[in-house]
Amino acid sequence: MAVHDSSISGPILALHQVSMPFRFPVTFEVPKHCYVNARVLRDQFKRLQYAEHEVTRKALKYIARNTELPPRARLEAQLQLTSMPKYTAFNQIRDRCVATGNSKSLIRDFKLNRTAFRDRARAGLIPGVKVASW
Repeated sequence: MAVHDSSISGPILALHQVSMPFRFPVTFEVPKHCYVNARVLRDQFKRLQYAEHEVTRKALKYIARNTELPPRARLEAQLQLTSMPKYTAFNQIRDRCVATGNSKSLIRDFKLNRTAFRDRARAGLIPGVKVASW
């Protein structure tokens, strides 16, 4: 019975590896300055795609919102804008903590979330910051 199971799992594994789509359609460099997890990789990919398509998106938005242009040109620009991938939009980008990759309760001046900031401040790793009580 165990031999039969292993013979079936081989072809199924091969099918999944071939038929699965790529996670990111474009290759990109992994960030080296911070903690890396799937969310950080996804955010890095979105940042690069936004930078690559920024001029095109802004031009299409300008054309679509300009009321002095003919309606057909505006409609075509709007259709092109909606057909672009969603990961090329600016609102897809989130600021993330460089220590943990977390995106919530981020202190932008230090690029750290509140717990990482607190731990580093208590350890004296952030110059000019100390525990205060009043």
